Amino acid sequence: MVEERAPASGSRSRGYRGDVGDLVSRARDGDPRAVARLISLVEDESPLLREVTAALAPHTGHARIVGITGAPGVGKSTSTSALVAQLRTAGRRVGVLAVDPSSPFSGGALLGDRVRMQDHALDREVYIRSMASRGHLGGLAWSTPQAIRVLDAAGCDVVLIETVGVGQSEVEIAGLADTTLVLLAPGMGDGIQAAKAGILEIGDVYVINKADRDGADTLRRELRSMLALADRTADDWRPPIVKTVASKDEGLDEVVSEIDRHHAWLESSGELAGRRTTRARDEIEAIALTSLRARWGDVHGRSELDDLAAQVAAGESDPYAAAETLLAEL
Repeated sequence: MVEERAPASGSRSRGYRGDVGDLVSRARDGDPRAVARLISLVEDESPLLREVTAALAPHTGHARIVGITGAPGVGKSTSTSALVAQLRTAGRRVGVLAVDPSSPFSGGALLGDRVRMQDHALDREVYIRSMASRGHLGGLAWSTPQAIRVLDAAGCDVVLIETVGVGQSEVEIAGLADTTLVLLAPGMGDGIQAAKAGILEIGDVYVINKADRDGADTLRRELRSMLALADRTADDWRPPIVKTVASKDEGLDEVVSEIDRHHAWLESSGELAGRRTTRARDEIEAIALTSLRARWGDVHGRSELDDLAAQVAAGESDPYAAAETLLAEL
């Protein structure tokens, strides 16, 4: 395993001049340094990004993407580490993207040491990477989809995405993962908070961690009652609730079993292809909008936008007319 902190903006990866095809080939052969370099190119918005993506594309689509989300303090990092151990016992190659808050000074990941995952430091079949969210509010880094693509192409059977843990914005993980694990813990008011955050709508498997504490059974009953209110047909997936004590490696085998069961349902129902198509569509749209914004800025700068904004503020125009003016200029 190779673990790197998310590089600060403007790192030397931007100036990489090596052969992208060779880099991808080495990554597919299991070279952790090549994997690290590819993810750095993605994070740094390298000029080679399009070439990297094109080289990776034929080798992707095989890994299972599992998102792990939940409020701070429920044990996401401990659970992720224990889950990696279970997956390795089953002989699977595992990639982990641990998305951390960003340093306001360097832009790098504040929790990049990932001290709870050091048990896997010598396992070459496990790749762990800390990524900085860099101000992105959805609990994920903007480059997470491309980093997933790197690990997929590098032969990972399962890619785990552990999110920041920022509350209501965590629902973004559901659009990125094949299977979303929602972690909760007793004694933290999670039942009410889960309903407020909307995570009861995104979870495919619910995990009550720290289940050896008082209140675990009560939380399970509350969750079951809330999930029963959902409008589901007979063919829909019904999210299971699993109790674990990740610090003692208890219950993780059942979590892996439920992940496998959900994946089998995704394939048999056609939902897997649908989710991945939706994910690709959203990614294309985001790239197109970013490119459009950059192209407009290169041609017109901010002066025209400021003029239009002043007209709207003065009541001389309306926002829709101003937006149409901008689009017409392109």
